[in-house]
Amino acid sequence: QVQLVESGGGLVHTGGSLRLSCAASGSIFSINAMGWYRQAPGKQRELVAVITSGGSTNYGDSVKGRFTISRDNAKNTVFLQMNSLKPEDTAVYYCNAPEVNTLNNGWEFDFWGQGTQVTVSS
Repeated sequence: QVQLVESGGGLVHTGGSLRLSCAASGSIFSINAMGWYRQAPGKQRELVAVITSGGSTNYGDSVKGRFTISRDNAKNTVFLQMNSLKPEDTAVYYCNAPEVNTLNNGWEFDFWGQGTQVTVSS
């Protein structure tokens, strides 16, 4: 069973920085893209950033130039460096792995972490 576990959330003032981590564990052979999404109260879940196994990245418009996604393929871990944080970045941040090649069952799909709260105070 593949599990994603996020860490690194917390409370920060406007203009501050946080670094989120998401480690995938289980019988994993490889993971294609990994990404971060967020959901604020009363709003739909939105894409923050995604990174392919080859390192190509894509960002949501609201975080371009402030957030950086990276990954360590050997450790099945993805990171999100968040700089110049704003109150509107306040949300629960979720890690996602849409396609995981497992050792026992081949490709399995759509794994999510439990979420980590990021709160930016004004």
